[in-house]
Amino acid sequence: MTESLYVPPSPSAPASAAPDAHPDADALVRTAAALRPLLRERQSEHEALGGYSREVHEAFLEAGFYRILQPRRFGGLELGLDAFMRVGIEISRGDPGVGWAFILGAGHAFHVGSFYSEEGQAELFGGGDFIAPSRTVPSGRGEKIDGGYRLTGTWDYCSGSMWSTHALVVAPTFDGERMIGMRMYALPRSDYEILDDWGGDTTIGMQASSSNSIRVTDAFVPDHLSIVYEFREHELGEGGTVGFGLHGAAEYVGRTMTFFNAELIATQIGAAWAALDEFEELMASKKASFPPRGARLDTPEYHRWFGKILALTDSAEALLLAGTRQYIALAERWIDTREEFTPEQDARLRAVLQQAARLADQAVDLAFTTAGTTSAKKGSRMQKYFRDVSMYRTHIAAQWDVTYSSESRYHFGQPLTF
Repeated sequence: MTESLYVPPSPSAPASAAPDAHPDADALVRTAAALRPLLRERQSEHEALGGYSREVHEAFLEAGFYRILQPRRFGGLELGLDAFMRVGIEISRGDPGVGWAFILGAGHAFHVGSFYSEEGQAELFGGGDFIAPSRTVPSGRGEKIDGGYRLTGTWDYCSGSMWSTHALVVAPTFDGERMIGMRMYALPRSDYEILDDWGGDTTIGMQASSSNSIRVTDAFVPDHLSIVYEFREHELGEGGTVGFGLHGAAEYVGRTMTFFNAELIATQIGAAWAALDEFEELMASKKASFPPRGARLDTPEYHRWFGKILALTDSAEALLLAGTRQYIALAERWIDTREEFTPEQDARLRAVLQQAARLADQAVDLAFTTAGTTSAKKGSRMQKYFRDVSMYRTHIAAQWDVTYSSESRYHFGQPLTF
C-alpha cells in the first residue's frame, strides 16, 4: 500500500512542540493509521448509523485524538495544527465521513482555546475530552437577561454531533427589542436535542459525518459561555486574543479562515488516499476494462492513471500541510515582532489550501471514472469515496469562486463577505 511522502518538521524547525511527557504526534498518526481496517470494515454500518460506533469513539478517546488541540493548561495535548490535520487525514483515509465527524467535533477546541475567557475555558474543558459541533450560520434567538442569555433555536448541519459533549452556535441576540449583535453560545450536551435527520439515504455522501440538526429550547447560557462573534477580522494588536494571553501558543491567535478550510480539506485528502488504495488493489486484481483485456498491471493506461492519482494526492497533502505550517509561521512572527497577521493573509492562505482540495477531488474523480463500472455499484468503496467528495463539493467552502471574489474585494478595501 502506498504511503505518504510527508516527513514532520525537525525539532529545530519553527513548529510548536509538546513537552516530552505528552504523546508524540507521529505516534498518534500511526495509531490513526492502525484503525484504518476497522473504519473500512464498518463503512456501511456507519453510513446507516449517521455517525461512528461506540467502539470507534472509545478508540479515539483512548488514543487522545479529541485532545490534540485542547490547551495543556486545561488537560489537553496542545500538539498543534500539523498533528491534528495529519490525524484527520488518516482517519478520513479509513472513512471520509467519519473523518469529517471527528474533525468537526474535535476541531472547535481551537475556537474555545482562542476566544473564550479563562472561566469559560475552565468549564468547557473541565470535563476532559471536549467534542463540540459548531454552526456559525446564525439561527434562533438569544435574549439578554441578568447573568447571561436565554437561547432558543434550531441549527442544521452540526457535524460531529453524535458523540458531542457540547455545541457552539451563533444567534442574533437582543436586549429587549434592540438587536445587540451576533453572539456565539457554548452549551453542554444536556441543553440541546440532537434531531434524527442524518444518515441512511438522507444525502448523497458524508452520511457518517453525524451532521444532524440540534434544537435548543429556552436554555440559560451564562455570560462566560457567550462571546461576541467577530472571529474573522479581529486585530491582534499588541495583546492578541484572550486565548493567546492564557496559553502563549501560536495556535491560539485565532485566525479562523485558514483553519476552517483546512479541517474540511483534510477529509478530502483522506478520501483521495482511500481512492488511491482502492485503485491500487484493483490494479493487482482486475483485468483492463478494454481490449485486449490483459492484467491492469500490464496495461500502460492504468499505470498512467495510477501515477497521476498518486501525484495529485501527494501534491494535495503537501500543499495542505505547507499551508498550515505557513499559518503557524505568520502567528509566530506576530509573537516575536508584533507584525500583524492580517485577515487578508488568512484569506490568501485559505485560497491556497483550496487548491489542495481541488487536487484531491481531481484524484478521486480520476480514480472513480477509470476504475471500471463495477466500482460504481452500490456498496463499492470507490463509489462511497466519490459520493463523499461530491457531498463536500456542495459545501459553501468548496464554492471556490465565491472565496476568490471575496478575497479580491477585501484586497481592494471592500468588506470581506465570506
